[in-house]
Amino acid sequence: MSFIDGLKALIRQGAENNIRIIWNIRIPRVIAAAVAGAGLAVAGLIMQTNLNNSMASPSTLGVSNAAVFGANLSIIAFAGGFLSTGNNVSNYATGANPYATSLMAFIFSVISILIILGLCKVRSFHPGVVVLAGIALGAVWTAATTILQFYATDVGLSAAVIWNFGDLGRATYKTDLIMSIVVVLSLVFFMIMSWRFNALLSGDAAAKSMGIDVEKLRFTSMLLASVITAVCVSFLGIIGFVGIICPHITKKLLGQDHRFSIPATALTGCILLLLADTLSRSIGNGSALPVGAITSLLGAPFFVAIILSRREHV
Repeated sequence: MSFIDGLKALIRQGAENNIRIIWNIRIPRVIAAAVAGAGLAVAGLIMQTNLNNSMASPSTLGVSNAAVFGANLSIIAFAGGFLSTGNNVSNYATGANPYATSLMAFIFSVISILIILGLCKVRSFHPGVVVLAGIALGAVWTAATTILQFYATDVGLSAAVIWNFGDLGRATYKTDLIMSIVVVLSLVFFMIMSWRFNALLSGDAAAKSMGIDVEKLRFTSMLLASVITAVCVSFLGIIGFVGIICPHITKKLLGQDHRFSIPATALTGCILLLLADTLSRSIGNGSALPVGAITSLLGAPFFVAIILSRREHV
């Protein structure tokens, strides 16, 4: 399709096939990239602020590991019916339900969130407790996923592994709408609470002296950040490093003020994931590579650069 044909298809002119490709395949994918990129980036920023840890990410509470386990459980045992269909690919095609898989992934993500926040409530949300609890529970979910995959059939294991790839190609208008509602409402809340996050940067004692309920703020904001991650991961799979790269870029350019860093981080996340998706379709030689692999390839060197260039401020 030429550039002119693409423009015509956007206004529903030209060949019917071009219109169908643009509106049924490309537009849902672009919307998913923009919404998920913004959501994951802001979720990472909120996590870093709440935990006072520049290496924190949207998956700190073990959300991604739990989503992978839920999806694998659904694909291997329930949605695909592999316990009864075995290696029959045609039976899988008739029995698989992508929404059931996403729902199961989301349910286990929420379970992981509630477990971590419940454990941290006992210790008044000390940031160190949150990180350690997230690592521990994430390891449990990973172990459970490994056991599930060990007993899976060939087709079941293949389908489960493919789901783990962060792929925008599975997005639809319905999934875009659900993600948009969650992300937009959460962003509005974060913007309203932006001055409280600024106060939190000065330490818990300073924030409490301004009348801020630090424990309640941490609980609510981390819950929303984790729900954003759970929704995006359950529909699109694992898309890593967006929640680490974008907050650092924004803070380098605009500083720590959340009144500006929250919308700027959302915009940076949109741009990064759109560029990664474009790159994944450009180098795939006719097929789109998983966008999660592209973001990881971009993010890993960036992550190392942050570690090597980090300066401690007195």
